[in-house]
Amino acid sequence: MTRTPLLITLAAAAALAGCNSESHTIVSGPDEGEPTNVAANANVTLPPSISASKVYRCADNDVVYVDWMSDGTANIRAKKDDNPTHLSAAQPGKPLTAQGFSLNGAPTASSVKIAVPGQSEETCKA
Repeated sequence: MTRTPLLITLAAAAALAGCNSESHTIVSGPDEGEPTNVAANANVTLPPSISASKVYRCADNDVVYVDWMSDGTANIRAKKDDNPTHLSAAQPGKPLTAQGFSLNGAPTASSVKIAVPGQSEETCKA
């Protein structure tokens, strides 16, 4: 019983005796002096967040999905699983438009006017 701890101690001592106590520095690439953080110096603009997400039912019984963005733009989808189309206004106060879509209204309004490609503008309610 007393031999096992003694053997373990001797094995550990032999393993440690083989270690080299010199310090090692591993460098990958050339030494460029003082490190710089390029990202800390860059101007970073975050993308707009979704301020409201609404589902609108239109007069022809179609459903349109609109994500209102914090920068005054919107993402619109004619079907729930479609890729969104990003709408923006040419001038402030004008309807949001892109790729045949048109959206006239505000995220706080209960109804907006929406035109989808191939159809005329109609009133839709949230």
